[in-house]
Amino acid sequence: MLLGSLLNALFIIIGALLGRLFKNIPESMKQTVMSIIGLAVAVLGIQMGLESGNFIIVIISLVLGTMIGEWLNFDKQFNRLGQKVELLFGKKAAQGSIAEGFVTATLIFVIGSMAIIGALDSGLRNDHSVLITKGIIDGFTSIILASTLGIGVLLAAVPVFIYQGTITLFAGVISTYIPQEALDLFIKEMTATGGIMILAIGLNIAGLTKIRVANLLPSIGIVAILVTVTFILQ
Repeated sequence: MLLGSLLNALFIIIGALLGRLFKNIPESMKQTVMSIIGLAVAVLGIQMGLESGNFIIVIISLVLGTMIGEWLNFDKQFNRLGQKVELLFGKKAAQGSIAEGFVTATLIFVIGSMAIIGALDSGLRNDHSVLITKGIIDGFTSIILASTLGIGVLLAAVPVFIYQGTITLFAGVISTYIPQEALDLFIKEMTATGGIMILAIGLNIAGLTKIRVANLLPSIGIVAILVTVTFILQ
């Protein structure tokens, strides 16, 4: 049942390891490549953001979620985790590069409709084709990200496996107690909200902004609450 999630995580690990083979590219080339990657990720975020059918949900979710994230300071916690991992690897933890790679890759790989739809297909129909396709895409993305952001990209395989695996294991419960219309609405608005986060990531990678994207993560939970309320009131 968890084969699709396992392969997705494996492709991320393989891609990240291959990406580290290109870590010694000239600094000038790396800066240009980083800018291009950032712009490409930003375009992806814009495309996802346009998926919303009710942008008020997206705005409210982002505002409330960011307030919660800033209060709990998730960004600081992620960076502390990354620095601890860097110390375990025997590397200097001042720059928090592992944390940056981990947070950036996790958000890109987790947010989106393919993760949810693929995990549900694995759990309900034992069909892993969507997650395998996503894994191949994530693997190539890992090569690019790891070549510039470092080995922290590899660690994103863990939350991806846990997130998709959990949905797969509870797919039966989800399909039984959550109406398909409500699930479709959540996927659409979650994708749009996540798209704004990915847009912020892209602008950060390109060096145009310094948004603490990890502090936006509670927005996904707010989306679920607002979608539930909206569905009940319809």
